[in-house]
Amino acid sequence: MLSRIAEILVPAVGRLSVTTDAGAALAPGSIIAANHTSLADPAVVLAALRRLGAEPVVLATAGLWRVPFLGGALAREGHIPVFRGDRRAAAALDRAAAALEQGRLVLIYAEGGLPRREDAAEAAPGVFRSGLARLAGRTGAPVVPVGQAGARRVTSGSTAKQLAGLATAPLRRPDLHVHVGAPLLLTGDSEVRTARARAAVTSAWRTAAGRLGEPAALAARA
Repeated sequence: MLSRIAEILVPAVGRLSVTTDAGAALAPGSIIAANHTSLADPAVVLAALRRLGAEPVVLATAGLWRVPFLGGALAREGHIPVFRGDRRAAAALDRAAAALEQGRLVLIYAEGGLPRREDAAEAAPGVFRSGLARLAGRTGAPVVPVGQAGARRVTSGSTAKQLAGLATAPLRRPDLHVHVGAPLLLTGDSEVRTARARAAVTSAWRTAAGRLGEPAALAARA
């Protein structure tokens, strides 16, 4: 349901385009790792993936399960709550590993939280937490790096700015882009796996942001 809703809603708030690397594949039992910049980007990524025929299980902050109607839908569809700073946090990786074993795609945001910035500009992915590397090391699942750009143009910044952004997005319809990279197998220790994953997601983000002419991506290419 979430993927279908995203596919309907995202075109109403922005102009979404999707590209892929040569050799990009969303094989069953893969981990999808995406950069996280805005409350809007999960919908953007889900809409893009559905265009490519994929409907992943999402690891998301457990607070969403307390939202009326949304929480029930998340539970029914097998999405995975993440209890940060709680002894239940490890259970999220257990459930993600089980989903991968069943051939599901699992979408994870390795940065954990949103950037604390007020502007709507793009920036390279922040520090990755260890969960992605641990999940990949435990399951041997391939990691598909995904970069998205433009979601901050829909909503970002303070609560007031986010509400204003959502309210005006259908009129502004900002450009949004998602780029899917080629899958990789993470090897080495946890630190090495994390660094490789972050580099791959950063490369995918740079392609996506470059498509939108974002200064941060263009400067990185210079």
